[in-house]
Amino acid sequence: MDFAEFPPVSPPDATAAAAARARQDSLTKPPGSLGRLEELSVWVAACQGRCPPSQFDRARVVVFAGDHGVTRERVSAYPVEVTAQMAANIDRGGAAINALATAAGAGVRVVDMAIDTEAGDLSAYKVRRGSGDISAEDALTAEETVAAVEAGRRIADGEVDAGADLLIPGDMGIGNTTVAATLIAAVTGAEPVEAVGHGTGIDDAGWARKTAAVRDALFRARAVSDPLGLLRCCGGADLAALAGFCAQAAIRRTPVLLDGLASTAAALVAERLAPGARAWWQAGHRSPEPAHALACAALGLEPILDLGMRLGEGTGAAVALPVLRAAVAALASMSTFAEAGVSGPAEATDGAPG
Repeated sequence: MDFAEFPPVSPPDATAAAAARARQDSLTKPPGSLGRLEELSVWVAACQGRCPPSQFDRARVVVFAGDHGVTRERVSAYPVEVTAQMAANIDRGGAAINALATAAGAGVRVVDMAIDTEAGDLSAYKVRRGSGDISAEDALTAEETVAAVEAGRRIADGEVDAGADLLIPGDMGIGNTTVAATLIAAVTGAEPVEAVGHGTGIDDAGWARKTAAVRDALFRARAVSDPLGLLRCCGGADLAALAGFCAQAAIRRTPVLLDGLASTAAALVAERLAPGARAWWQAGHRSPEPAHALACAALGLEPILDLGMRLGEGTGAAVALPVLRAAVAALASMSTFAEAGVSGPAEATDGAPG
């Protein structure tokens, strides 16, 4: 399969952003008093190309599921079969992401990219059964890498064509924090001990094994510079699809709320696939995983929430979605000083305190 290069990313609408800033300054409140909500509302207005912005009608969470051969190195507290079991649980509506997305007014779907079993209707885009053990071999072949990225692109297109106005990329895969930490270290130049966390709750011995697996993977990955090569060498089908999904959302001018470690690692690669895509993304929350902070810093993204969440699935971004909705509501629904007949700020006179 040949890879189709991403077209140039158009930036969010600067005129709408300027109008949103001006409107914020005219609303019945001191300028800046709503803090980060004001900044977020400007971003939404710019993404939508209008001020005031519209409330989100069809926010969608897409969970990309896949297994990773590196789990054989005992880098996770959970067995590999949990990936298939949890993908089925998400599909039935019984997982944390289902509960939190429902509370936030978002829909959820799960896609099997590389689960090491057959997953029936979830497997329309499946690339392979389990990605390779990155500590000793490439995660994917070159053809599989392209197929996974293209799947992510098609999934994003399908969601946008169906009316999605905000996308949340989620992940489900035992071992994927090891893979994500490796990708982030490869892109940022961080050492394994700087990037590796305790993931699903491994003990110190598990952390040492995980760090060794990342170190071994980086021996090969340090020589790779192109984004497809990184996904092939030390990613996986789920991470590659996430990268394609995030990049294509930007191409389609659709805002994205990133979740935690896995989706942000994929976004870091997506920014290399489609430079400028990050202008269409916000970081939903801050994961305790150290590599997540490295990735957010590299992307220039400041997480909206910091609640110590580290589950994945898109859960942190789903919890941040009501904050984004609140930002839109404030900009769109508040009265201006003129509309409300409320006096604006007093003008300071020369020699008088302002």
